[in-house]
Amino acid sequence: MNKQIVFSATGDSFITRRLPSKDGPFQELSSLLKNTDVRFTNLEVTTHNFEGEPGAVSGGTWAIAEPTVLEDLKDYGFNLVAWANNHTLDYSFGGLHATERSLNQYGFIHAGAGKNLAKASEPRYLETASGRVALISVTSSFHESWIAGNERPDMMGRPGVNPLRYHTIYTVTSEKMKQLKSIAEAVNINAEYDLSVKDGFIVEEDDELFYFGGHYFKEGVHEGESTTPSKVDLERISRSIREASRQADYVLVSIHAHEMQGKDLSQPAEFLTAFSRRCIDEGAHSVIGHGPHIVRGIEIYKERPIFYSLGNFIFQNETVTHLPADFYEKYGLTNTHSVADALDVRSKNETRGFGTNPKIWSSFVPVWKMVDGKLSEIELYPVELGYGLSRYQRGWPALTDDTNILAKLQELSKPFGTEIKIDNGIGKITI
Repeated sequence: MNKQIVFSATGDSFITRRLPSKDGPFQELSSLLKNTDVRFTNLEVTTHNFEGEPGAVSGGTWAIAEPTVLEDLKDYGFNLVAWANNHTLDYSFGGLHATERSLNQYGFIHAGAGKNLAKASEPRYLETASGRVALISVTSSFHESWIAGNERPDMMGRPGVNPLRYHTIYTVTSEKMKQLKSIAEAVNINAEYDLSVKDGFIVEEDDELFYFGGHYFKEGVHEGESTTPSKVDLERISRSIREASRQADYVLVSIHAHEMQGKDLSQPAEFLTAFSRRCIDEGAHSVIGHGPHIVRGIEIYKERPIFYSLGNFIFQNETVTHLPADFYEKYGLTNTHSVADALDVRSKNETRGFGTNPKIWSSFVPVWKMVDGKLSEIELYPVELGYGLSRYQRGWPALTDDTNILAKLQELSKPFGTEIKIDNGIGKITI
């Protein structure tokens, strides 16, 4: 533990195309990453040749790419991959198993999903010359049917993701609570829930909460939303961190979280802040966040970095080659329509959606150094992904001299007490 170790990380790699060139921007980024010991990314596609059926729900776009895209991620230099996210089961269990085979085939150390909850939750270990590094991968954004299940002596487990569930409570005034109860009684919105409680299929956890159409409310003076991480999931993840801290020199926790605070996507939800700090308390050396497709602030907690969102690294959600019937039917299209037709309708011919939001197409790559488990410095390298290009061209990352994203990061990190200096086009945090 007396050696220096250098980490680099990126956000979402939603990769659906092969690299057209391994010169220029690729070489610059690859060189940056390969000069570090630990090189992390989040894989936000399934990689297989349609070996699983499309799920009844998806993360928004049914994310699939040929397994050969992993060769390009390998060439960038990545050696540590998280894949617990809201696309892991886009192609059901078959897609999950096929993606795992692909990741193994290309030699990635990967975590966050598996054939049961134990496999999805366990730390995975990367051996480097500078130390052994554990990765635990978690997601709070998923469909409830995607949660991996525990095995029993008499029953197999269920494939899925390593979940971080959370509880949301809405506080309203007593007057509004009376209105909610009056509405519930008038329209019978809670009839099915009340019957399930009566029959024992649902166990009420708190008598002070009022259930209304899928949400929990309580009375209070200060109205608003409050979120807290699930105690069950928090303890399971904490156990994994405590195990990893005894089996490795460094522990990284990856969290894929779309959830936001209020209406501001750039602010992490309350439960996410609590979760990230708890991970550090339990022994993690860094928490790496991604999911909302834009950057969020950086917190240095107990001299260890929490990246609330690194944004996108590769973002090619509009060049999937095939989509299931569900996608077309959602937009009133038929079997005579193509993928291009469906994407045109969804984006209203590029007048709405991700393609029109410049925040989606800029991010950063942090490079940080630690010695004896202590953080010494962080450098932040701005990245752009081709905002304004056509949907089949944008999405590849390139280092940029534009420091606007770093200025935004300064603003987002200030509430966490983090000071970022910009020097020669690079952000710097000195401990």
